Amino acid sequence: MESVNKYLTIINTRTGLSVGLAGIACYFTLANNFQYNFDLAMISIAIIFPLVFTIRSAFRRREKALEYLSRFKAGLITVDACFQESRKLTPSLKTDVHKIVVNIADCLISFLGDGPCSREKLMTETGKVAEFIHTNGEAIGNSTALKIHRFMKDVHQGLENVIAVKHHRTPISVRAYCLIFIYIYPVIYTPALYNRLKDGIADGNGWILYALSMFSTFILISLYNVQEQLENPFDQHGMDDIRLDDFKVNQPVRES
Repeated sequence: MESVNKYLTIINTRTGLSVGLAGIACYFTLANNFQYNFDLAMISIAIIFPLVFTIRSAFRRREKALEYLSRFKAGLITVDACFQESRKLTPSLKTDVHKIVVNIADCLISFLGDGPCSREKLMTETGKVAEFIHTNGEAIGNSTALKIHRFMKDVHQGLENVIAVKHHRTPISVRAYCLIFIYIYPVIYTPALYNRLKDGIADGNGWILYALSMFSTFILISLYNVQEQLENPFDQHGMDDIRLDDFKVNQPVRES
């Protein structure tokens, strides 16, 4: 049942509005015998091309987010391993720094999923690694500290990049343009379709016009809804959202 509900997430109020407009356009077209000859290929230029462009852009953002999160997690795991391999750090200090690493990952996941962790708190948690190195510099050693700082660079790069993906979306103007033309689409498409099918629906088969017009409108608005869900791949509302829990750092601390 849960899998079925995920597929139904692409159906919302926009779907009902656009399909309803298609039904109204069909009614007035048939009632007034309104028709004209129009090249339907223009529809692909006006709607489908920019719609596909925005879907591809949103998908690329999702793939980039996965790349940045993987780099972030790999860097954190390596940093934690460097601390755990240090012979001079006591077991209690290793446990403390492991908790810091886990909290950084947990805070990022909370931030991306619109949880209680803010960006400022995330930066504070990340800064605790440098504070730990500064406080326990003698036990860690200069070479190990330099190595950790190099891996923390990957952590910071992944962190900043994935935050940028969260805040910066595909162009709003293009998405607004697509939505407006999807709403206008039945008004333009239905009379032109009727002109092409008038011989086949002359004998009371008006349901054909309703079916084709409403179904094609449903396809377009569903594609728009898919793109809208891909816009924020972190909110866990869409079928293709990133599984944020996969990027937690939860390996246990090794005993010395």
